[in-house]
Amino acid sequence: DWPAENNPLVNAPHTMADLMDAQWERPYSRELGAFPSEATRAGKYWPAVNRVDNVFGDRQLICSCPSIDEYRE
Repeated sequence: DWPAENNPLVNAPHTMADLMDAQWERPYSRELGAFPSEATRAGKYWPAVNRVDNVFGDRQLICSCPSIDEYRE
């Protein structure tokens, strides 16, 4: 069991930079951080960044696209 504030789910997603860093001070292995399930071994997606503003930013996405009105020409 891992601490509630420092476990693979709370720290996900793990970027390649996280996993390759010389310092790994987490209570679980790098392998578990990289591949939390068997499904991720076959088709791993490497995120470029960790969570945006923790969970709030992941759930409250902001679209920076032009408005629909700009496409109506």
